[in-house]
Amino acid sequence: MKLTAKARLAVTAMADIAAFGGGAPVPLSEVARRQVLSLSFLEQVFGSLRRAGLVESRRGAAGGYVLAREPSDVTLADVVAAVDEEVRTTACAPNGTVGCTGTSERCLTHGLWRDLDGHIEGFLSSRTLADVAAGVPEARSIAHG
Repeated sequence: MKLTAKARLAVTAMADIAAFGGGAPVPLSEVARRQVLSLSFLEQVFGSLRRAGLVESRRGAAGGYVLAREPSDVTLADVVAAVDEEVRTTACAPNGTVGCTGTSERCLTHGLWRDLDGHIEGFLSSRTLADVAAGVPEARSIAHG
């Protein structure tokens, strides 16, 4: 099981802003450089994050993006949902009439994967951008030094 590139990029970029922004606007070019990410892909993703109310854009020479809420108030699940990504380990739709086998039946391991989805959702909902940013040594020294 793995998250999509779009979801991973969104979490990484938002964590970068939480870790290194300090409340000041952060240009996406800096995020792209620090995290070795595609600037054009970042620009697409940040449109979704802005529409979801997770970031605000600031124009001008010192412009960039700032978090719309405190890093401790933004869960990783919020970020993943903002880019319209759903983390699912089952092949069938959660409430669909067609099961994993292509009929109305579910596969033998459907319950196992459904439970795993719940654990993943719980994990992403229990971690915030502040948690991720706290794991960045450079961010800790910037924030506390």
